Amino acid sequence: DITPEEYQGFVYEITEIASNKKYIGKKNFWRPKTLPKNSRRSRRVRTRVESDWRTYYGSSKEVQLLVEGGHAFRREILKLCKTKGEMSYYEAKLQFEKDVLLSDEYYNEFIGCKIHAKHLKRS
Repeated sequence: DITPEEYQGFVYEITEIASNKKYIGKKNFWRPKTLPKNSRRSRRVRTRVESDWRTYYGSSKEVQLLVEGGHAFRREILKLCKTKGEMSYYEAKLQFEKDVLLSDEYYNEFIGCKIHAKHLKRS
């Protein structure tokens, strides 16, 4: 029930219960927020607040319409990630491994990524 402070986000898989069709994506736990100037601060302050990750069902329009239509989905976090680069890497890695673009078992319609090695922590 709590948002893990040490993680930026996660890679997830959602599954439509009736058809067992899936979608793999990524989601941030946090979103940036800029606080306005006030009498005590002479400049704006950037901070972060919790995102809508608890109610998020992906960026797929098809999945969003199914959710709005009352279709039941199961959501699962596949990988917790400490950086945005790590999220992008593991999202793409899992999408390629599962052939989401070539399989009728997935709602995914594209894989988009641009990842630099310096954005990933080496083990």
